[in-house]
Amino acid sequence: MKINTNEVIANSKFNRFHFSLLAWCFVIIMFDGYDLVVFGTVVSQLQQEWSINSSEAGVIASYGLFGMMFGAIILGILADRFGRKKVTAIALILFSLFTYLCGTADTPTSFSVYRFLAGIGLGGIMPNVIALLTDYSPKKIRSMVVSIVLCGYSVGGMLAPILGIIMMPSFGYESIFYFAGLPILLLPLMYKQLPESAVYLAKKGRKEELFKILKKVEPKFTYNNSDEILHTSQVESKVPIVGLFKEKRALATIMFWVAFFTCLLMVYGLNTWLPKLMIEAGYGLSSSLGFLVTLQGGAIVGTLIIGHLCDKYGSKKMLVPMYTSGAIALVLLGFGGNTLYIYFLVAIAGAATIGSQNIVQAYVSQYYPPHMRSTALGMASGIGRMGGMMGPVLGGILLDASLGIEFNFLSFAIPGIIAAIALSLVPEKRSYIHIFNKNEQANKQRLEQKLSQVVD
Repeated sequence: MKINTNEVIANSKFNRFHFSLLAWCFVIIMFDGYDLVVFGTVVSQLQQEWSINSSEAGVIASYGLFGMMFGAIILGILADRFGRKKVTAIALILFSLFTYLCGTADTPTSFSVYRFLAGIGLGGIMPNVIALLTDYSPKKIRSMVVSIVLCGYSVGGMLAPILGIIMMPSFGYESIFYFAGLPILLLPLMYKQLPESAVYLAKKGRKEELFKILKKVEPKFTYNNSDEILHTSQVESKVPIVGLFKEKRALATIMFWVAFFTCLLMVYGLNTWLPKLMIEAGYGLSSSLGFLVTLQGGAIVGTLIIGHLCDKYGSKKMLVPMYTSGAIALVLLGFGGNTLYIYFLVAIAGAATIGSQNIVQAYVSQYYPPHMRSTALGMASGIGRMGGMMGPVLGGILLDASLGIEFNFLSFAIPGIIAAIALSLVPEKRSYIHIFNKNEQANKQRLEQKLSQVVD
């Protein structure tokens, strides 16, 4: 008998296996999000200790993002060839170890080197974890499952400023970096419990291992050692990136890259400079870090709501207006208002920028076929990190130029409009999930016709 792994996984129901995978992915992404915000949490202290201005601090922040760009592209491509589980473990070791070492740095140079090396690991985390999660999630709740895990990104983002408020007064800013070393302690248990991707196991002929995983995915699944694997994976190109432009996917690929670039410019710019902008607006350090917590809190709510609606109405229909609303919220932030109103706008901005960026990764992971998911996410994330590198640098330059807080927020709002336009141009009919659903419907119709002929 021939077994279609995609159909078994797509039609499965959420169970203990899925929960375990979701929990481990959540923890990994949480520390990824922690690192996203950790520099913004300590940047004021670093400026004072090393006597550097905002432009110089922005450049230091960009080194980590520069590493992420390389990590996302290189580790994303390697994962499709050598397995997502192995590459995820390597990425985790890199970002955890070198973020910990940032706490030992005594000069801007050594700090920048550690941030770059940590960035390589961080860049490889997101595309591989999301691709692995998409590989094994039931089709009907795929966006929602990915959304829940990506909330870990914002939980980690909230954890950094909360620990900053609690720990920095007593233990110094170094303690915030030491906390990032915890994932290495969890690595042996994580590696034992995480599954390898189905497409990789099928490609390597590890049939028995794949069947055992499918039995966990769908307890009703039965198999014999003589069964064959019928997988829809295509012949891979020697240059994996080329596949992203085949079968009329070129426009979608380019538009995804534009959306990632502009949105990560907003996300990293805001997470680096929001506390500083609020200090400039007259708030104290603790209050300013509170806005950072609110930004991440809004992202969590936004991710869950948008994720649920994406499963119901489609990702594209929900993401375009969300990016637009985020841009509007950022523009309004520049004009100020009472504290409650500002908190509300910051929450909306978090939902519509970080939240939308979370969901667009789930969208990309479903848009491309399984055998190129890590490559697709890695390339989009890598291009996006270029925008992420510009965010802290742009914010630092604008702050040093003293052009006014409203101009700073406007500069971060414009990329949101560009992201909305880019996603509106993505052709939905070229997506893998659309083609998969279309073929599944056609197969059902053919089966119904055969049954009706037998009855007749």
